[in-house]
This record gives sequence, structure tokens and C-alpha cells, in this order.
Amino acid sequence: MWQIFQNGGPVMYPLLACSVIVLTIIIERFFFWARISYDRDQRLLDEVLELSQNGQWEAVRDKVTHTRDYVIRILVTGILHREFSMAKAMESAANDEVKKMRQYMKVMDTMITVAPLLGIFGTVLGIISSFEMLGAAGIEHPELVTGGIAQALITTASGLGIAILTVFPYNYFNSRVEEATLAIEKYATSLEIVYEKLSSPECAEPDTATPSTGQARS
Repeated sequence: MWQIFQNGGPVMYPLLACSVIVLTIIIERFFFWARISYDRDQRLLDEVLELSQNGQWEAVRDKVTHTRDYVIRILVTGILHREFSMAKAMESAANDEVKKMRQYMKVMDTMITVAPLLGIFGTVLGIISSFEMLGAAGIEHPELVTGGIAQALITTASGLGIAILTVFPYNYFNSRVEEATLAIEKYATSLEIVYEKLSSPECAEPDTATPSTGQARS
């Protein structure tokens, strides 16, 4: 491997940096999503929605004190700001959560594009060097040219390899973000519907100042 790396020329060094960056991001994102999956608490989420249906907001706050479920955190943000704008509060909290989920994704997207271009750039430099050797040594030594071209193609293969191996985890992480976004929208909408129902006039408490039947007759 070290011999192949050396034969690839100076462009192999930025390609090595790209591969290290991509590998680091992939490992970090896998641990991030593993932690997200571990922190999900569907039972507690169902309890929060059930308590919300009865308007037991304080009970919800007590229940979710130590939770790390991102969906529950977003719902609680909406509950805390329900008297002002529940929807906007949850939207802001959801944007923060999705931003964390999309962290480093632009870097991976950039590497998918840059790595093959670096590989082609290295190949072009290698071919130029080969033709320079051909001009210096003459046609009597074609092995110098073919050997140089073969070495130059190493950078293209390396760049394509980095891009191909990055595409799969990149698409996987994107799918996880989309799934999380759908889950947030689903439960946030459910909470908004519950709150609107509780706030409707039909669900309001009867007016205690209304006179009783006996008082009306008198």
C-alpha cells in the first residue's frame, strides 16, 4: 500500500487527507445516530401525549425531567410556550435538532465531489510528466511513458474509491434525517391538534356565574 501511495505522486497526500476526514465523520455520525436511537423512549412519548390530552401540563414537565429523546424535548418546548405560540416554538426547537443531525453532511457531500476531481487532476499531472519523459528519452524507451501513465491512474482510482465509499453512509445518514423529520412533524402535529381541542369553546369549563334553574324561576 505504501508503494502504491508513493507511486501516485503528490496528489495522493490531499486524497489521504480526504479519506481521513471522511472516515472520521462516518465514525462520529454512526455513534451519533446510535446514541439517538438509544435515547428514544416511545413509552414516555405516548405518556406525554396522553397527559396532554387531559391538559396535565405540570405532570408532563415532571415526567420528562431527565429525558434525552429529541421528539419529547421538542414537544416540551411547545408546551412551555403554549400560551404564546406553540407551533413556532416547536418549529424553532425542531430546526435546532435537525441542524445537529445534518452536521458534517455538507463536508461529506463536498468530499464526494472533490475526491474524484483530485484523482483526475493527479492523472493529468502524471500524463504531462510522462510526455515530458518521452520527449527527453525518445521513442526508444516507451516503457517510461506507459509506466508513468499507470502510476498516474492510481490517483483516479483512489479518488473514485473515496467517493464511492462515502456515498453509501452519506445516503444512509440522509435517510435517518428524513425519518427523524417525519417523526417530529407527526408528533408535533398531534400535540397541536390536542391543544387546539382543549382550547376550543366546547372544551371550556362551564361559567360558574350562570344562575341556576331555581334562581331563574324566582
